[in-house]
Amino acid sequence: MSDYLLELRDVSTGFGANTVLHGCSYHVSKGEIAGVLGLNGAGKSVSLKVVAGLLPAWSGQVFFLGEDVTKMSVEERVARGMGHVPQGRQVFPDFTVEENLRLGAYTLRRRDKSRYKSVLDGLLERFPILAERRDQLAGTMSGGQQAMLAVARGLMSEPKLLVIDEPSAGLSPVAVQELFETLKVVHETGVTILLVEQNVTFSLKVADRVHIMQRGQIVYEGIVGNLDTDKVADYLGVGRLLSKSLKASAPEPVVTR
Repeated sequence: MSDYLLELRDVSTGFGANTVLHGCSYHVSKGEIAGVLGLNGAGKSVSLKVVAGLLPAWSGQVFFLGEDVTKMSVEERVARGMGHVPQGRQVFPDFTVEENLRLGAYTLRRRDKSRYKSVLDGLLERFPILAERRDQLAGTMSGGQQAMLAVARGLMSEPKLLVIDEPSAGLSPVAVQELFETLKVVHETGVTILLVEQNVTFSLKVADRVHIMQRGQIVYEGIVGNLDTDKVADYLGVGRLLSKSLKASAPEPVVTR
């Protein structure tokens, strides 16, 4: 039984003969935004695939809402309250905004078809830009708007946890700021968020807690306000010269009594 909303315990997995995660463990508490940071090839996105059920764990366990979901399918995890925004956003470019959102509501409509309209209306009210463009083809939207649509589509199943893979990848600085505002809106509704990111500045601005991964294992974790930013810079390979920028990104230290 886990005390966390989500917990990976000593998970190992990979592809073929290539092991990517070597006993990876991290957790996400209810109501927080947790980030997993690391260099290319560290295993960040692979860990999210295990969380979402897209890749089986060779060993170890995944707990969600106190339940062992290690052997459960993607659909079973979604039904229990887990949403997923894949890397690259993967909106359907030839479908309208509303059609993309409808696809995200697949499990909701199977579970309780009568709730679909109220959930859709609530999301469109929360994201006015999507309401304005509900009949627009997703492929004609800006990168930031597509990111917003991908996140909103993930919310159509009414998840308790939204798992987001590299949300800022390929976005302009303006679009990254739009994404930041989108995630703020999501978090304010009470949805817990787990995101994998390479944009350290963005992660420290968004997350409450971060886990740093190297070679398939978590090597350092902590509340963002209490991080040793020199250590973070070293682990992420950006060097001490850039640790000043990390300090500028991180909020003031959290004082516990």
